[in-house]
Amino acid sequence: MEDYHKPDQQTLQALRNVANRLRINSIKATTAAGSGHPTSCCSVAEIMSVLFFNTMKYRPEDPRNINNDRFVLSKGHAAPVLYAVWAEAGYLKDSELLNLRKVDSILEGHPVPKQQFVDVATGSLGQGLGAACGMAYTGKYFDKASYNVYCLLGDGEMSEGSVWEAMSFASYYQLDNLVAILDINRLGQSDPAPLQHHVDKYQKRCEAFGWNAIIVDGHSVEELTKVLSQPRHQPTAIIAKTIKGKGISAAEDKMGWHGKPLPKEMAEGVMKDIQARIMNTTKRLYPATPTEDSPPVSLRNVRMPNAPNYKLGEKIATRKAYGMALAKLGRYNEHVVALDGDTKNSTFSELFKNEHPERYVECYIAEQNMVSIAVGCATRDRNVVFASTFATFFTRAYDQLRMAAISESNINLCGSHCGVSIGEDGPSQMGLEDIAMFRAIPTATVFYPSDGVSTEKAVELAANTKGVCFIRTSRPENTVLYNSNEDFHVGQAKVVYKTNDDYVTVIGAGVTLHEALAAAEMLKKERINIRVIDPFTIKPLDSKTIIEHAKATRGRIVTVEDHYYEGGLGEAVCSAVVNETGFNVHRMAVAHVPRSGKPTELLKIFGIDRDAIAQAVRKMLSSSANAK
Repeated sequence: MEDYHKPDQQTLQALRNVANRLRINSIKATTAAGSGHPTSCCSVAEIMSVLFFNTMKYRPEDPRNINNDRFVLSKGHAAPVLYAVWAEAGYLKDSELLNLRKVDSILEGHPVPKQQFVDVATGSLGQGLGAACGMAYTGKYFDKASYNVYCLLGDGEMSEGSVWEAMSFASYYQLDNLVAILDINRLGQSDPAPLQHHVDKYQKRCEAFGWNAIIVDGHSVEELTKVLSQPRHQPTAIIAKTIKGKGISAAEDKMGWHGKPLPKEMAEGVMKDIQARIMNTTKRLYPATPTEDSPPVSLRNVRMPNAPNYKLGEKIATRKAYGMALAKLGRYNEHVVALDGDTKNSTFSELFKNEHPERYVECYIAEQNMVSIAVGCATRDRNVVFASTFATFFTRAYDQLRMAAISESNINLCGSHCGVSIGEDGPSQMGLEDIAMFRAIPTATVFYPSDGVSTEKAVELAANTKGVCFIRTSRPENTVLYNSNEDFHVGQAKVVYKTNDDYVTVIGAGVTLHEALAAAEMLKKERINIRVIDPFTIKPLDSKTIIEHAKATRGRIVTVEDHYYEGGLGEAVCSAVVNETGFNVHRMAVAHVPRSGKPTELLKIFGIDRDAIAQAVRKMLSSSANAK
């Protein structure tokens, strides 16, 4: 505490005044909106006042300045108090606060990045700290800059496991530039939080996770200014004991007020009471200017230096081609970073780590947190982020993926070990829902490369594609199909096998594309020609190419995929051709929960191998002949 200079009385009173103005504006805005969470705002008024007008260094006229301290409101339902802060700082007009939650206002019910002062969308609880860890890791290890990261959490969200994944990550990487403030206001939405006001228990838990944990009175500006100015040598958790609804006498520490605006007359009375507590002081508070030591970064034009180095016919698994491509991309682009969840020797991200250890982040077996770290690392365009694990383990991070889209985040994810083709490990390791999951995300692009060349192109394209990119890779080694100079684009399919007289169009991807090509050779001996298409991206799907070639085969289409029927390649193709007359789509996919076995055995059992494709083609042709 040797460098702590206690603020003078005028400053302390000015901070109290700001806190009370934040209360008034939060009540005013939520009452005008007819919805919102005024009691959740009132418990953090002093915390927000001290953070933004005494502790944090930032330029209020330029909220996304790369040198600014970062702030994440993990308890996103307290958005009105965040908006009130930015009005207090002069960035928003007070009158704008009255448009809270209106369809034509940027001030939505929970924070979103269309607001310049918000880096990540919050509101799905338990995710803010993971994103803050990504920002703090970037600040300490990539930017090597002086900005700090502050994250405000509610006590209700401390029940989320993802919070403790983040706590674990922060202490392991010694993120001494990260401060978490816990608003322990005792009350949840429908019940008190499990630990209520037992702040000592929160302290012990945080300490057990390797944090410096300090208990304070969350309504004392003296205590808050003191604790927030202490030097730090590890991540710090400030456990602030607060009263929910502080300043609203009828609602203070009472159940039944969560997410309820004050009725107009009540609000007027309460605001009058709070206004009476604001003492005259001439002191105006301004945030301190940040240190300008963040390096400038440009993420434009992240390119491979040369073409893929594969030979036609050689064999390589797309999972390995991913690792090789990522290492190569990192060689020529210093802002490419890679994350993994302790599967790097399976996803082959270890090839990146071996070459660029300082830009590799091991997230261990905590996939929810890994996605949040990726989102945090990608904020303010500081890094091109790739994160990898088995495709199936992204399912447990689906809420984080959904929020990444709402956060307008640009992150790239690689899911390896997809489908039954992984073989003996069995269904718990098989990604069979992943295409459906990523297709449902509005900002997502889904790459499904089928050889070494297309995998390397997918990695390069993903690095330059906005939104959430997913690259699906496979375990088996497959033949290289494309020349190294083959050009690939998002949403552009490839016709990999055709004659002038094809009867059926077969669409496969990854392992099943190679099975379709083998089926084409088998059927050729029976004088049945088929056309084979590699979609390359499942979303966006190249409907134009599919329709054009399916018309040449009289509307006959067979889709085959190593994925469940629901939401995969077959459904994507069906929705692409739904308005075409005379089209007939036969879908082949994994019909039920699989089991262990050799890859070839499982492809056969689930009817997605070359024999099954050839049989489906024959059947389609005989039924159309019968129809005539």
